Parts: sequence; structure tokens; C-alpha cells
Amino acid sequence: MNIYPIKTEADYDQALAEVELLWGAEENTEKGDKLDILLVLIENYEKIHHPIDPPDPIEAIKFRMEQMGLSRKELEKCLGSKSRVSEILNYRRSLSIDMIRKLHAEFYIPLESLINKTEHSI
Repeated sequence: MNIYPIKTEADYDQALAEVELLWGAEENTEKGDKLDILLVLIENYEKIHHPIDPPDPIEAIKFRMEQMGLSRKELEKCLGSKSRVSEILNYRRSLSIDMIRKLHAEFYIPLESLINKTEHSI
């Protein structure tokens, strides 16, 4: 089993191609072990060279609403009145620290997403 560090985009592409060939390999076999190692190397390379920024806070809230089947009414306990929910979801008002804490505690939205800047200026 020859595995090398991923240092360039060419190495990265080669590792991805190798993973595609190894995908579905059984655990605790040489192929399975090679797959596991390549996945760790690829993940590390991607963290450094292809980082993914946290989503826009409002988009994170909308995504969680969709995931959990939440209505705007259910956001009122974290954000305030019906009009306040509307203002926030339409980018007319920023989230307060208290709102961020409540959204995180109630709906498990990552703090990194909630404190990020919005795509739209408020």
C-alpha cells in the first residue's frame, strides 16, 4: 500500500480517483484501510485548501426550519413577535445575542452559523 501526503491539486485529484475505486471496500482489509487513510488525508487537505464558510445566519435558520418542519410561528419563542420573525427572515433586522443563544439552544443551530455576517446588509 503506497500512500503519500496530498500536497498539490494533482495529488488531491489522484487521491479522489483512488477513493472512487476503493469505495465500498470492506473494513479491516488492506483496501478498506487504504480507503480510511485516504479519506483522512483528503479531509485534511480540503480543510486547508478548500474551506467551507459557515452559511448565512438567516439561511441557516431557514434550513433548520425546513429540516425540522418548523413554521414561522414556532420561531416566535426565540425571536419575539410575528413581525419580528418576519423582519429577521427578510433581512430587515439583525439577530441579537439573546436570539442567537435561544436559536442555538432550542433548534441546535451552530453558533458559527448564527454569528456569521449575513449575505445582505442590514
